[in-house]
Amino acid sequence: MDLSTYFEPVSLDDIQFVHNDFFPHIGDRIQTYTTENGFPETKKQHLALLGVCDDRAAVNNSGCKDAPNEVRKKFYSLSLPNYDLKIVDLGNMVMGNTAEDTYYALAHTIATLIHRNVVPIVIGGGNDLAFAIYKAYEKLCQIVNICAIDPRFDLGTNESAIDSQSYLNSIIMSQPNFLFSFTNIGYQSYFVDQQYIKLMNDLHFDTYRLGVVQNDLNESEPLLRNADFISIDLSAVRQSDAPANGNPTPHGFYGEQLCTMTRFAGISDKLSCIGFFEMNPRFDNNGQTAHLVAHAIWYFIEGFYGRKSDFPYKDKQNYRRYIVPLIGDESMEIIFYKSKKSDRWWMEIPCPDDRQDKYARHLLLPCSYRDYQQALNNEIPERWWTCYNRILN
Repeated sequence: MDLSTYFEPVSLDDIQFVHNDFFPHIGDRIQTYTTENGFPETKKQHLALLGVCDDRAAVNNSGCKDAPNEVRKKFYSLSLPNYDLKIVDLGNMVMGNTAEDTYYALAHTIATLIHRNVVPIVIGGGNDLAFAIYKAYEKLCQIVNICAIDPRFDLGTNESAIDSQSYLNSIIMSQPNFLFSFTNIGYQSYFVDQQYIKLMNDLHFDTYRLGVVQNDLNESEPLLRNADFISIDLSAVRQSDAPANGNPTPHGFYGEQLCTMTRFAGISDKLSCIGFFEMNPRFDNNGQTAHLVAHAIWYFIEGFYGRKSDFPYKDKQNYRRYIVPLIGDESMEIIFYKSKKSDRWWMEIPCPDDRQDKYARHLLLPCSYRDYQQALNNEIPERWWTCYNRILN
């Protein structure tokens, strides 16, 4: 089906970005779906922006469907993050008769774009749209790593319906299941029941409290580098920096920390989709949160054009290989790879022969120099151990 069937054009009169004769803006370069220009061609593009104006399953956040155009107003006015920028704006997805109809259209759109090697940048809408994006990878029959920047785990209690605080449960219960790993960055303990923390540990998922991540934000880079899809709930940013949310909290990431993480995400060769959800213009203060999301997208794009093409699965020849034997167990060793291009680190995860093909993309796990130091001190890095147990189970 032609993707244009799912979308309605954008009115540039509503965006009204400011032109500047001194330097080009994103709005001057982006190919936008308008009534006058028609639906843009995507096959030769690098990135595709799309809005999903559906908040029917957004818990306590009615109005977040209006986020896409508000973000466009700020995004189009920003300078070019790279002069080679090739990006299209597909417009806003027509809301289906039911939320399931919207999920179907979004899943088909994302799967088509990824198949064409175009990275989708999704502006929602509710956080439940992450479930639809997972379904896109299911359509592609691709084992997927999902990373969520979110103060909650979104496991919910409702097993019969999907909403913005229970979509993860629906992903976990999907059969056949294509989820390899899930990573939560920035959860806040007072929003998470202890039984859910135990469940995440039992599933061998990675979870990192807000304070731990903020203590050394650079340690989030390997987590983001391991993701195929990153879902960002704007309530993960503190209310003083991002007031446009129906579920605000005084704690959370600072705006500049969000931008740092989206730049980390952009640099990752593995990442193929990113989504920004739960921004509600009804609660915004002079467009403050719309500005922040636009800036975060800008940093993501800047990172995208700084990619080093050093995902180890492609070519191990451009890496230094370090073998660290663990004292006391002669059969145990951890193999590390360090990129000669970017100085980034990976570690090799052993895998049974009958699972090599299935998990091939996930057997070189992004890590940091700190993990290498741990191994030198005869300690097994926690993320190595978690991934290893995930493969065995």
